[in-house]
Amino acid sequence: MCGIAGFLTSGQSRIDFAPTLERMAAAIEHRGPDDSGVWHDQAHGIGLAHRRLSILDLSPLGHQPMVSKSGRFVMVFNGEIYNFSVLKAELQARGHQFKGGSDTEVLLAAFEEWGIERTFQNAIGMFAIAMWDRREHQLILSRDRFGEKPLYFGQCGSTLLFGSELKALRAHPHWIGAIDQSALASLLRYNYIPAPHSIYREIHKVRPAHWVTVKLDGARFEINERCYWDSKRIAEDSLSNPVRSAEEALAGAEARLAASVERQMVADVPLGAFLSGGVDSSLVVALMQRASRQPVKTFTIGFWERQFNEAEHAKKVARHLGTEHTELMVTPEDALRVIPQLPTIYDEPFADSSQIPTYLVSQLARSRVTVSLSGDAGDELFSGYDRYQQAWRRWSATSRVPLGIRRLAAASVRALPSAAYDVMFRGLGLINRDMRVKKDLHERMLARANSWTVASYDETYHRALMFWPDAEVATRGGRAPHSLAQRADSWPEGAGPIQRSMFVDLGLYLPDDILVKVDRAAMAVSLETRVPMLDPDLAQFAWRIPMEIHRRDGRGKWILREMLAKHVPRELFERPKMGFAIPLGSWLRGELKDWAAALLDPARLYSEGHFDAATISHRWQQHQSGSFDWSLRLWGVLMFQAWLEANAAMPNRADPIPKAASAS
Repeated sequence: MCGIAGFLTSGQSRIDFAPTLERMAAAIEHRGPDDSGVWHDQAHGIGLAHRRLSILDLSPLGHQPMVSKSGRFVMVFNGEIYNFSVLKAELQARGHQFKGGSDTEVLLAAFEEWGIERTFQNAIGMFAIAMWDRREHQLILSRDRFGEKPLYFGQCGSTLLFGSELKALRAHPHWIGAIDQSALASLLRYNYIPAPHSIYREIHKVRPAHWVTVKLDGARFEINERCYWDSKRIAEDSLSNPVRSAEEALAGAEARLAASVERQMVADVPLGAFLSGGVDSSLVVALMQRASRQPVKTFTIGFWERQFNEAEHAKKVARHLGTEHTELMVTPEDALRVIPQLPTIYDEPFADSSQIPTYLVSQLARSRVTVSLSGDAGDELFSGYDRYQQAWRRWSATSRVPLGIRRLAAASVRALPSAAYDVMFRGLGLINRDMRVKKDLHERMLARANSWTVASYDETYHRALMFWPDAEVATRGGRAPHSLAQRADSWPEGAGPIQRSMFVDLGLYLPDDILVKVDRAAMAVSLETRVPMLDPDLAQFAWRIPMEIHRRDGRGKWILREMLAKHVPRELFERPKMGFAIPLGSWLRGELKDWAAALLDPARLYSEGHFDAATISHRWQQHQSGSFDWSLRLWGVLMFQAWLEANAAMPNRADPIPKAASAS
């Protein structure tokens, strides 16, 4: 696991290449504390920088930037290629010779033998790559199939910058950073910013399973993007060839997951696993322990608040499997101490509040190991989220009433004057309550009316993903781009309603929330994380499993539950899903109140120009009164405000907003 950075600049640019590259690399030292290196070709305006966290081939032979044997390619690489030994054997059979044992050297030989696209298709792993093609004078940027590893790029004046994290780009003297208000609206809507967008208007994310080529044509950049692994086509092919029985589904999934776990256990450094006690992490640990001659090192954290604590469940699973288990009980003070670090850890505004326990468990694991496996992606691949069934029930109930009637009813509710609500509240015996209560009830009725206007299950599910459905009202001049969840043309043909939701989560929620959360938290403490569920063969097979096998008795992940039951008694894992949450709502009324109030000060919000101060203040007051729990909405605003404060020296101000776009 490593950090990469660099730039491509026109010949007219005057810059000190080596010192600039060293500054960019130093900004992401946490991603690779073991070694660093830079390479540049000033005549062609290209520079590459690398920070190394040594996992495979700890010798200097794994040093990067690395040059291919012919000298054509120069590469910096972040990640792991799990099938590199298989690729290496194939390349050796074709006459290639290798000096060391790194997957980086194997990748470079593969590019020379098979070309760019076929190498990406052959490689199984997680990666972000920046490579200079000396023959074609072009830069190649790419990410793995599922987006486990990050890679940003964008043009700032006469220079194209790229790197694992934004802080590497900001270290370049040509950096320009104007905030994208539409990306900010997306942050409020989803609590993360979906690719290819970033918080900065000029900067983009390389999309998962894509590669980007960049050429300089004089002072102009010629940028092209291609997809090397079409998840929609793969899902369609799999859906058209379903497995014939539950037994076939179970055997096929188990064989593929076990093989993936064993591949990902290869490391030249200490290795362990996160263990929450839930189905996914328990299954990964069980398969690890089956493949290991020694007790697997497992890690969990717990909270003293009982409703948020899974540590007892994890301890029982660990005891049954015989792992070497480490547990840390976290106090509110421990968690609160993390919050000031979040803007630096995540580097881009990010507001999944489970980022706090994720960082704490990563910190705990790093005290004992350098690599940790996780159970992420089980919900997306094996239909584990309760919200799939909840959205279907909600749509089934809503769709019984014709859309025209529902829209008419919603319009009537919106059109009722406030005096009508006074009469209604008097009839309900609420007339003696204060105006705040009446206003809150009015808001609830309007929100319910808005939900009546959905026209499909897919729209119902998309609303279930939102924190601020009206994000455009809360941001000044922001218009959240249409997401994968809203684009019917992006869904696999033949997919049923819940399968479409799973596909949306694989392309949106998983790479831009779950994997971002884990990558930034773990890399902040120089811990490599691996996700065995994200094996392309397993993912493709999971799409072949019919929904009636995925979900039984109203519950998802039947396959994973049956698999786990072979290793762990059902009473240790058959319980309601808890998630990885913190008591955020009460903290914002208690321990975090002063910190949050300062960031949400109306005068401050107005002067900075990013949010509609009246809307945010109203939600904050409602949360403090206890009439609404707006903690998850407010967390997105707070994470942006904290990030903005941490980057106050940067040119982060919003563009001037026309008066018409500044709704109160």
